[in-house]
Amino acid sequence: MSETHSTSGGSPRLNTGVAHNARVWNYWLGGKDNYEVDQRVGEHVAGMFPVIRDVARADRDFLGRAVRHLTAERGVRQFLDIGTGLPTVDNTHEIAQRIAPDARIVYVDNDPIVLVHARSLLTSTSEGVTDYIDADVHDPDTIVERAAATLDFGRPIAVMMLGILNFVLDTDEARETVRRVMAAVPSGSFLVLTHPTYDADLGGEGNIPAMEFWNANATPPITARGRAEIAAFLEGLDLVEPGLVPCSQWRAGSGSGAPAVVPQFGAVAVKP
Repeated sequence: MSETHSTSGGSPRLNTGVAHNARVWNYWLGGKDNYEVDQRVGEHVAGMFPVIRDVARADRDFLGRAVRHLTAERGVRQFLDIGTGLPTVDNTHEIAQRIAPDARIVYVDNDPIVLVHARSLLTSTSEGVTDYIDADVHDPDTIVERAAATLDFGRPIAVMMLGILNFVLDTDEARETVRRVMAAVPSGSFLVLTHPTYDADLGGEGNIPAMEFWNANATPPITARGRAEIAAFLEGLDLVEPGLVPCSQWRAGSGSGAPAVVPQFGAVAVKP
C-alpha cells in the first residue's frame, strides 16, 4: 500500500452548528456525512433553486468523464485535486487508478470533516500513491510546495479545481490562484474546472438569491460568475473540445439526446 496523509497537525474541529458546503453538497448527492443543519439549509436552497441537485450530480459526473479522458486518452498519471470535498463513490484516485494503477493523486482541502474522512477512506493501489494535504485554496504556494512531496512537477499534472474558485470571492485573487498553480506545472499539464454561473441562458438567475441565502446562513461564502469571468481563468491554456460548456454536456455523448443544461460551467484545458 502506497498511501500517505500529510496534515497540518492538531485535532480537527467540527462545527456542526452551521451548515457547511462540503456536508450540504454531500447531502444533495444522497450521502450520509451531514448533519441536521446541513439538511435544513440544503432543503431550503433546493426549494429556492431546485436545479441545485442536478448541478451536484452533473458536477460529479463531469469529474468522472474528465479523469477518464485524461487518464485513458491523454496519458495523465498525476492529479492535484484542490477542494476535493467529502469522499463519495468514484473519487479521482479510484477512477484514475482503475485505468492506470500507477497514478498518483494528491487531494487538497481544509475542512475538518473532509480531513477525518480522508484519513480513513482515501486509499491507493500498491502501484500508485494517494495523498491528502490540509491546505487552503487561498494559499496556492503552500499547496504546490506540499504537493511536490508526492507529485513530480517535472511531469504533466492534471490540476482539478471543481467547484472551488467560487469560494474565492475576489475574482482577481481567484485568477491569481489559478495562474500560480498552473505556472508551477510543466507544459502538457491540464486544468479541470467547474464553476457556477448566474448566466440567464443556462438558467443561472436563481443562483443569485440562493447564494444570498447561503451566505447569510452557511459557510464558506460563495459567488457565481458570468461566462467571461470564468473563461478568464483559462487564459493562456488551450481548451480541450468542446470548450467551456455546461458541465453536464462536456463529452457526455449523444445517448438519447443531449443532457439537460445546468448553470455550472465545465472545461478542461491544456498548458501549451
